[in-house]
Amino acid sequence: MSFNLASMLRESALAKPDLPFVRFAGQSLTFQQLDKDSGRVASALLAHGLRPGDRVAVQINNRPEFLQAYFGVLKAGLVMVPMNPMFKAGEIGHLLRDSQARMIITIGMCLPEIAQAGVSDDLTVCCVDEVDAPVLPFADLLAGPATDDIAATEPQDTAVIIYTSGTTGRPKGAELSHFLLYMNCTISGELFEVEDGDVTLAVLPFFHVYGLSGMVNVAVRYGGTLAVVPRYDPALIFDTMESEGVTIFVGVPTMYYGLLHADTGGRDLSRFRIASSGGASMPGAVMAAFEQKFGAPIVEGYGLSESGSTALMNRPADRRELSIGKPIWGVQAKVAGPDGEQLPPGAEHVGEILLKGHNIMKGYFGDQQATGEALRDGWLHTGDLGYRDADGFFFIVDRIKDLIIRGGYNVYPREVEEVLYTHPSIAEAAVIGRPDERLGEEVVAVVAPKPGAELDPDEILAYCRERLASYKCPREVRVLDALPKTDTGKLLKRELRKL
Repeated sequence: MSFNLASMLRESALAKPDLPFVRFAGQSLTFQQLDKDSGRVASALLAHGLRPGDRVAVQINNRPEFLQAYFGVLKAGLVMVPMNPMFKAGEIGHLLRDSQARMIITIGMCLPEIAQAGVSDDLTVCCVDEVDAPVLPFADLLAGPATDDIAATEPQDTAVIIYTSGTTGRPKGAELSHFLLYMNCTISGELFEVEDGDVTLAVLPFFHVYGLSGMVNVAVRYGGTLAVVPRYDPALIFDTMESEGVTIFVGVPTMYYGLLHADTGGRDLSRFRIASSGGASMPGAVMAAFEQKFGAPIVEGYGLSESGSTALMNRPADRRELSIGKPIWGVQAKVAGPDGEQLPPGAEHVGEILLKGHNIMKGYFGDQQATGEALRDGWLHTGDLGYRDADGFFFIVDRIKDLIIRGGYNVYPREVEEVLYTHPSIAEAAVIGRPDERLGEEVVAVVAPKPGAELDPDEILAYCRERLASYKCPREVRVLDALPKTDTGKLLKRELRKL
C-alpha cells in the first residue's frame, strides 16, 4: 500500500478545480493551478538529481511559492524541511547540516545568511526572487512540463521534518510521516466542524507546525480558501476579514490579545464564525473578552511539533474554560506520575502529560538518544504538567522546566499569570523563578503595560496578595515595555531569566 500526502491536493483539484486555494496581494491561485505548478516543481527537482527521501529545506514566508515548493517536494517523494526566514547563519547552518539537506529553496533576503552558514558546496541554493547571485531561479523549476505523477511513498515514510523551537536546547528535527499528517488534518478539520466555503485568515507562518498542519493541510484536505496576510497587523487583518469574507481565524494567544484591543473601524466581520488557538495557553480573561467582542467562540487545542500539531482539542459544542480539551480520535493521553502510572482525575493530581497514537513522530532525525528520551514505553513524554477532570478534559498547568519550587511548595507560573492578566493595566505577564539561598527559588513576575497605562510594582504585589496564597505570590515585579517572544508568539522565558 502506498500513500502520499500530496494526494489531498490532487483530490481537491479534481473536486474544485477553479476554487481559489490561496488569495495573496490581490491575486489568487486555484487548486488546479497549484496542482499543476507543484507537478512542475516535482519534475524539476528529480531532474536536478534529487532522489526519493532526500531532504529539501524551504525557507519562504507566507506566499504562493511556499505552497508550490511544499507540494512539489511531496509529489517527488522528497522530504520537506520548513525553515524560518528570520533565521541567522548559525541557525541555518545547524538545520541544513543536521537534516543533511541537498537543496534549499529560499527568498532573496536570506541569501547573505545562507552564504555565512558555511554549508556544503554540494548544497543547491534555489531562490524565488530575482537576484544577482549564482543561484538556481525558482522560476526555472516552474518552467518545465507538469507531471501528473505522485511518488508512491509508503504511509510511514517521512514527509516533513519539523525542527523544534529550541526553547529547551538545540533544535531537533521531528520526523512526521505522510499518514500522521493526513490523519492530523483530517480529524482536526472534522472536530473543528470545517464547512464548505470556509475562508481561513492565514497569518500564522506556514513554516510552523501549527500553520502547516492545522491551517494549510486542513484547508487543502477540505477544499477551503486561505486569505494570506503577509504580517500580523490588526488593521490589515480586519481589512482582509471584511474583503475576503473570512470565516475562520487561526492564531496564538498574543494575536488574540492584539485584536481584542484594536479598533475594528466599523468593518463588516459578520462572516467570522469560529477561531482556533494553540501554541501557548490562553489567559481566560482574554478568551472571554474576545468572544464577547467578536461573537465567535475560540476553540483551544494542544499539540507539539512531535505530535504533528493537534493532539487534544475542545469541540465547538463541547468546551471547557481554560481546558485544552480531550484527546482527538485515535489518540490516547494520560497524566502520569514519576513511575509512569496514570494519576486519578482532579486538580490535586498534577503530573506529566503523555501521548500515544497515530499523531506521534517517528523520532528525531539522526538523534537516537533524544528519541529514546522522548519516546519511552510507547508514550511521548511532552514535558508539560497538567491534570484531567472527571469528565476527561485536560488542563495544562505548566512546563516541567518552568515549575517553581519555593520552600518546598510547588508554584505553577500559569496560575499566577492568570491572576496577573485580570489586572486592568497589564497587557502581558510571565512568571519565572530565580535562585534563592533560603527557599531554593523565589517567584518573580515580569509584566508589560497596556497602551497608555503605568504599572506600579508595589501595587501589583498587593493585587496578587489579595488573590493568591502567600507562597504563590511574587516577591518581585519587573516592568518591561514588551515581553520577548518567538516569531510564532510564544513568550521566551529563557530570555527573561537572563535579565
